[in-house]
Amino acid sequence: MNVQQQSFARRGFLRGALAAAVLVPLAGSMASCAAGGGGGSTGPTGTVSDANPFGMADKSTVDAVIFKGGYGIDYVDFAGKAFESAHSGSTAKIAPSTDIAQELQPRFVGGNPPDLIDNSGAKAIGFSTILAQLEDLTSVVNAKNLEGKVIKDTLYGGVLAPGTFEGKLAALNYVLTVYAMWYSDALLKDNGWSVPKTWDEMYALGEQAKAKGKYLFVWGKEAATYYQEMAIASAIKEGGHDVRLGLENLKADCWSHPALQSVFTAMGKIVKAGFFKPGGSGTQFTAAQAQWSNAQEAVFYPSGSWIENEMKDQTKAGFKMTGAPVPSVTTSSKLPYTALHSAAGEPFVVPSQGKNVAGGKELLRVMLSKDAATNFAKTKLAPTIVKDTVPADGFGSTALVSQTKLLGDAGDNIYTWNFIDLYGTNKDQLVVWNTFLDGKSDVATLTSDLQKITDKVRNDSSVKKIEVK
Repeated sequence: MNVQQQSFARRGFLRGALAAAVLVPLAGSMASCAAGGGGGSTGPTGTVSDANPFGMADKSTVDAVIFKGGYGIDYVDFAGKAFESAHSGSTAKIAPSTDIAQELQPRFVGGNPPDLIDNSGAKAIGFSTILAQLEDLTSVVNAKNLEGKVIKDTLYGGVLAPGTFEGKLAALNYVLTVYAMWYSDALLKDNGWSVPKTWDEMYALGEQAKAKGKYLFVWGKEAATYYQEMAIASAIKEGGHDVRLGLENLKADCWSHPALQSVFTAMGKIVKAGFFKPGGSGTQFTAAQAQWSNAQEAVFYPSGSWIENEMKDQTKAGFKMTGAPVPSVTTSSKLPYTALHSAAGEPFVVPSQGKNVAGGKELLRVMLSKDAATNFAKTKLAPTIVKDTVPADGFGSTALVSQTKLLGDAGDNIYTWNFIDLYGTNKDQLVVWNTFLDGKSDVATLTSDLQKITDKVRNDSSVKKIEVK
């Protein structure tokens, strides 16, 4: 399982947008397109006002179908009640689905899709098949939320890009995944250790940890590519977006980029020094993670922000799980140390042929209110795309507090990549990374093996390539 697949299985991140991007290019930024109207072609319309910006008819029903994954659907139920309170006499009908494509594609074909859909999960509908049937949601982000603030001004930077296809804001991705290097703040403080900001500092800490009978890292066989995620994130920080674009566009020798090579070399030095706990290629990934979170045999673990919820029953009391940016190679990296790999997921869409298009947009507007977004963060211990919804104590979660801090510190220096999921290369890359972390291959072999996987995709004429700019 790769980083994204782990989150899909438990928390439903990203799948809709990533699956769709195989056939539809992602736009780099939101285009200024004309937004959809207040209702569908057959939908009723009402009076437009600040409290009803899309002209939803009085006493109408909104039909929403929500992917029931790791987040459940109760957060939309919460917004539905707020919707009904704001529009007396109207009803939010919210239904769960674990197979969006199977259940809703026939409704698209029949011209009677729901008014709002969370197009997520492993069985999401590919956006390429329904893009023309979706509303442009520019009007939603240009509207004011329930607190009277323009929604686009309340969102984290870059969160609209994943749902923008061919210049159209076709989906609003509601949840943020933060990728970081996780650790026990209590363990570091007890030993007087600081979080390394460079790979040289990481190696030095490895020697100190070894003296205390601890490793720097652990890994499990299904999650060996968590360290590929870490390496790519570090290399992009060091070498800038040229690194990312080379990988995304399947360039020849993209894995030989100097920034990637410097990270691979640093990681290889750590492997050779014995700072990885041996045997990861034969260890189930949650068992390996428990070696870190419960037994505290290792200091750090790279993962997405789902890690706290995933290991909540196998985390030592007083652990104080905290995230930090991955190391840079040098102190003069192209992007600052605080730059962060993060991506928005859970794509919500409004079909143009829904009976109550205005209602679908209105329920989405309510979901983007501070109250609804705060409820999500509190109950799911994960941030939405709405800023300033997590209190200083993170509802008691040190991991959630650190996610908010990481996002705030990163500012506009947030990046992600899609090529691994777009082209389905993780299965082959797992073999390569397990071998490397086992100490059975060197940097040259790692590079060559990864490039062969990329070249195979690039040279396969049956695979549609996506140019990323």
